[in-house]
Amino acid sequence: MILLTGFEPFAEDTVNPSWLAARRARELLAAEGITVEAVELPCVFGESAKVLTDAIARLNPDIVVCTGLAGGRGRISLERVAINCDDARIPDNKGQRPLDEEVVPGGPAAYFSSLPIKAALRNLQIAGIKGEVSQSAGTYVCNHIFYALMHSLAAKPGIRGGFVHVPYLPEQLPEGSATPSMPLETMAEGIADIVRTALHAQADVKYSAGAIR
Repeated sequence: MILLTGFEPFAEDTVNPSWLAARRARELLAAEGITVEAVELPCVFGESAKVLTDAIARLNPDIVVCTGLAGGRGRISLERVAINCDDARIPDNKGQRPLDEEVVPGGPAAYFSSLPIKAALRNLQIAGIKGEVSQSAGTYVCNHIFYALMHSLAAKPGIRGGFVHVPYLPEQLPEGSATPSMPLETMAEGIADIVRTALHAQADVKYSAGAIR
């Protein structure tokens, strides 16, 4: 069983490509005979984590891939590390704006993704899909859910999971905008490739994807 998640729209956006891509990736994987569910998360601190952990308890998945929007990035970003910090630049969808608060009070400073992110990156590149390993998922609701996911899975060693950021859709941007974007079908295929990689790779590979800054 695979669990995919994406977020509802937030801020000024009327759609969130992470949810559209997760839903389409579910269709692609289901067509291959893979058992997969997709859940839309609220863009709300705390509430999003509860919806996610309830879904994990209900579905008992083998792999969890959470997705979110990173507007301004031009690649599918495989996030390496979640940090125990909520520091919101803008309010969430219920007006909450935590500043320098822990996601889980007293929890570890950080968790690493348990997905094979280097192997997944290599497979994205082979498929001609722009990808990268990202060293920061930010401090907004995306990092919040990534940390909550990994904290939950720390007590469930049989389940692997991680977080993926996707770019804007082209139709979200004004005509002629220089802001990077990616078609929905490419995003969905990229997420599906990440799932396929996780299904077949129990351990990650050594592959150059670090950052100088």
